[in-house]
Amino acid sequence: MKITSQMVKELRDKTNAGMMDCKRALGETDGDMEKAIDLLRQKGLAVAAKRADRATSEGVVACYIHGGGKLGVMVEVGCETDFVAKTDDFQAFARDIAMHVAAANPVAVSRDEVPADLIEREKEIYSKQALESGKPENIVEKIVSGKIEKYISEVCLLEQKFVKNPDLTIQDLLNELIAKMGENISIKRFARFQVGA
Repeated sequence: MKITSQMVKELRDKTNAGMMDCKRALGETDGDMEKAIDLLRQKGLAVAAKRADRATSEGVVACYIHGGGKLGVMVEVGCETDFVAKTDDFQAFARDIAMHVAAANPVAVSRDEVPADLIEREKEIYSKQALESGKPENIVEKIVSGKIEKYISEVCLLEQKFVKNPDLTIQDLLNELIAKMGENISIKRFARFQVGA
């Protein structure tokens, strides 16, 4: 199948990957857009995995103020070099993460940072709900573990769907940026402030 410039542009718009990477992905998948997107994601994951153990001692603190000054977010995004920290793509990513935190209100950056007492409280609530609805004991455990998985994916920043593009998680966005920049990047921490909360 002939890969047109329009197809490459469409894939670039959907993935933010480089032009040559998009062209190669479309060539390898015979022009199948969905398979090309998956292929680019896998490559991004592979690059991210290779760089995961590198220190991210440079970076930026990005801020986002919303609602006439009633809601504000600060987020620290780390990278390996100050050169990458100064790029437009990196700065835009940090701002997008701050805006996302304002909108989605995550509890922690990753699942291992979710407070154990919060998970226990949710487990109790889900157990009581399942038992009160008349479910047998052996099924209750499966229901609770499924609901806890869903809950964690909703409150962990990296697992949340990106508010600007729900087809991608924050982890997908991060992997794409790592692949594009060629160095390890991490979302270190965030703080969300809301008047009256």
